[in-house]
Amino acid sequence: MTLPENITETERTALDAAAFRRLVAHLDAHKEVQNIDLMLLADFCRNCLGDWWREAAAERGIDVTKDQARERVYGMPPADWKAQYQTETSPEKIAAFKAKQVLKNG
Repeated sequence: MTLPENITETERTALDAAAFRRLVAHLDAHKEVQNIDLMLLADFCRNCLGDWWREAAAERGIDVTKDQARERVYGMPPADWKAQYQTETSPEKIAAFKAKQVLKNG
């Protein structure tokens, strides 16, 4: 990947962090988009993003629980988000997800 020569590693990290914060804010503004929708379209969801955040913390020797990391993404405890915003997943979406997993895993 080629970045402009005048961008330092510190600036790149700051830009990456800003993009992450914007993605989290965007997901927060669109609670109508369910995790199953994200999984079907983009092969990741809010839980994945939280898990990646936790893995990044672990790589830096920072102990973060799965729930703490996911709360960073959801903006509240995941169980609270699910109770307030998660809708029932249709059988069609579940079937599509399972079919996608079969294709993905061979």
